[in-house]
Amino acid sequence: MALTYIGTRDRSIKATASEAILRGICPDGGLYIPEEIPKMEKSLEELGKLNYQELAYEVLSKFLDFTEEELKACIRGAYDEKFDTPEIVPVVKKGDALFLELFHGRTLAFKDMALSILPYLMKTAAKKNGLDKEIVILTATSGDTGKAALEGFANVEGTRIMVFFPEDGVSPVQKLQMNTQEGANTCVVGIKGNFDDAQSAVKSIFTDKALEQELAAKGFQFSSANSINIGRLVPQVAYYVYSYLKLAADGVLACGQPMNVVVPTGNFGNILAAYFAREMGVPIAKLICASNDNKVLTDFIRSGAYDIRGEVRKFYCTNSPSMDILISSNLERLLYLLSGRDGALIRDWMNGLDKDKVYEVNEKVRAGLGDFYGGYCTQEETLATIGRMWRENHYLMDTHTAVAYKVYEDYRKESGDETPTVIASTASAYKFAESVASAIGIGPCADGFAYVAALAKETDVPVPYGLAGLDQKPVRHTGVVDAAAMPEAVLEALK
Repeated sequence: MALTYIGTRDRSIKATASEAILRGICPDGGLYIPEEIPKMEKSLEELGKLNYQELAYEVLSKFLDFTEEELKACIRGAYDEKFDTPEIVPVVKKGDALFLELFHGRTLAFKDMALSILPYLMKTAAKKNGLDKEIVILTATSGDTGKAALEGFANVEGTRIMVFFPEDGVSPVQKLQMNTQEGANTCVVGIKGNFDDAQSAVKSIFTDKALEQELAAKGFQFSSANSINIGRLVPQVAYYVYSYLKLAADGVLACGQPMNVVVPTGNFGNILAAYFAREMGVPIAKLICASNDNKVLTDFIRSGAYDIRGEVRKFYCTNSPSMDILISSNLERLLYLLSGRDGALIRDWMNGLDKDKVYEVNEKVRAGLGDFYGGYCTQEETLATIGRMWRENHYLMDTHTAVAYKVYEDYRKESGDETPTVIASTASAYKFAESVASAIGIGPCADGFAYVAALAKETDVPVPYGLAGLDQKPVRHTGVVDAAAMPEAVLEALK
């Protein structure tokens, strides 16, 4: 029986999975969540015999109202030769750590794992629901979601995609990946502000009834490629199930024994996917949430207070920019589950965050957070960790993975916990070549792509095919606006 999706702030808001994918966000600004987290029906031993595509079907079929034929077609289209390894997500051991490499897709970041399949899910959902409007994908990005979404939706019939990113808050490679994007249906705009500004403005646009009606009259409907969209979040669950089965197959643990997961975290979607895998039946013991200097999640997990007031917390632009976030949208879904599905309480907390920039959870939620550990890593520690891993193990980590590894080291030292632990390696080191190169003693170089070349020459680590010739591509998108002007930019793009 297909799952019903409900709103985190009002459980009377209901949708099928395909409807939730098309809408992206609830009318009241809440997020869609399954009425119940489904359980895996097959045993871990049975699941361990499947390849990635087969396992993805077993996981996604529990969440979606698609037929077997529809879902398998989506999976075949997504997880194919666009990934540079047939494993799709290898688990590699380097030194004392196990890295779940999520960057083997076309845009070299973990976002490919969901954004390779989301266009197929959305087109199928549109057909199932008889949608006669053009879908406008509206997305805010801290760096990686934007390119992965653009790549996935470029020239997809019946869709347009518009991506907003902080003009001065992404790496040179990330910016060029987006600004050179081809596709007649693509639009990329920088904003004067940070990711939180972009994300808040996108949410506001989604809940603007007048704008919605104006665009509906012109034949458009908004949806999202951010992890606020359940169609973005659910595919990420599969790789945590796969990582556990891979550890079991490699003899690192026996089926039924626990593992821990470490995730470098900004918007909370990636670690929430691990939590969903746990709720589905994967023996995950500790969920280790790694932050950079923007450590709002670390402080929240430790204290139960989510506080982004300007007098309390400064926003930092760091060398792990995809985590430069203070408003972690997907945390709302976790709070809903831990609160006992109390939508009124979630609404109060989210209103408090919107108006007062602070809220504090109750003891019930605090107790549920005991499954999480929060830690953070400074920019200096990030660079030192990259350098040390390279010198000792000849393994090149990007800045976000380095944050996760350093927090894992801190957790293990603090707790003495030696449970087998998978670290989500979320991006290729080459996406942040300047920081990675400097961490291992290379530079200074002329620009971001000079760092790419120097890094490849020094390390003999091949430059991923997704970056080949990127610096020679023409820049197609040059727009920059204030965050407050984003609605006007959307209207202009849709003329």
